[in-house]
Amino acid sequence: MSKTYDIAVIGLGALGSSALWQLSKSGKSILGLDQFSPPHDMGSSHGESRITRLAVGEGMDFVPVVKRSHEIWRELESLTGKKIMHTTGGLLFDSGLESWSKHGSEGFFDRTLRFAQQGNTPHEILNSEEVKRRFGAFDLESTGRAYFEPSAGYILPELAIKSQLQLAEKNSAVIKTHTKVQGIQPSVEGVAIHTNHGIFEVGKVLLSAGSWIKDFLPPFHKSQFKICRQVLHWMPVKQGNFELDKTPVYMWGFGSGSEDFIYGFPSLDGKTVKMASESFHESNHPDTVNRQVSLEEQELFLEGKVADRFIGVDKKIVKSKVCIYTVTSDSNFVVDELPDFPEVLVASACSGHGFKHSAGLGEAIAQKLLNQKSEIDLSPFQWK
Repeated sequence: MSKTYDIAVIGLGALGSSALWQLSKSGKSILGLDQFSPPHDMGSSHGESRITRLAVGEGMDFVPVVKRSHEIWRELESLTGKKIMHTTGGLLFDSGLESWSKHGSEGFFDRTLRFAQQGNTPHEILNSEEVKRRFGAFDLESTGRAYFEPSAGYILPELAIKSQLQLAEKNSAVIKTHTKVQGIQPSVEGVAIHTNHGIFEVGKVLLSAGSWIKDFLPPFHKSQFKICRQVLHWMPVKQGNFELDKTPVYMWGFGSGSEDFIYGFPSLDGKTVKMASESFHESNHPDTVNRQVSLEEQELFLEGKVADRFIGVDKKIVKSKVCIYTVTSDSNFVVDELPDFPEVLVASACSGHGFKHSAGLGEAIAQKLLNQKSEIDLSPFQWK
């Protein structure tokens, strides 16, 4: 029988690493478990960069979370001396051809604008000519418009996770990698965690297992989660294009379909640029997701998504990677107790827009587990 811990975190990706670090500040005995060795490339939190933006069209409930996250990223930078959040500005494009939704939010462009106004987030609205004059990488249709947010940018996900785990260990949290959780059950201490390396007794558990969350849920709640394979692509850029200090991160909706969308980043290496779309086709399980990207997939991406929208990009793909979304039907988050098992808090289904919120959400979850007051209201993320 292993040592007893006050709180265990199962899954140490974006949310788990954040919560573990925040929990480790409490002085309680904290355990972190992961079946891999984070940061890794098997889940949802890899691939070089993640967009962050303050006016999130998904809903006003998220705005306080991302604002707090920005504060925590800066705190993390001051503690580590490493640059984790890069402010480049961010563009949201609307081609103006059809109304489009994103992450369950119809009229995503107008919602983003409204939330920017409500949240006093500095921004500008640009027409296509202004976009071409100021940001030469984008060939926005004459019917289009753009929302520009100076405070947006990108986060380095692998560095963020690694930094938070290192700080948690400095605070005496115990991290066990390559430890597969095979099941959890009620025990005298609270929860018995059965793993390939024995049993751990803990008082409370945070289940932040990402796409593996369904392995722990009863049938009804399991059916509310969908596993979706995503593909990230890197293309060569011509010299002088997509420069890091001149090009914002961007999101571009150009049709009414859920996948009529592309997003991307400035070039981080001066040679290639990362772009991706979103897919909502369901996969059976993260263990069986196809991790290979075919030439046909790459060609369809270039033809259907990149098309003639960008200037200074060679339309060929030099590298592709697969990651995973865990999605609810309304693209909301879930932060709530496991039914009939209140010692276990489920925190998953970030639905493809979670990394930007993970620092603030992890802090709020830690406060909940520690019975502390939080400035973040988690009630909008309860089971539906």
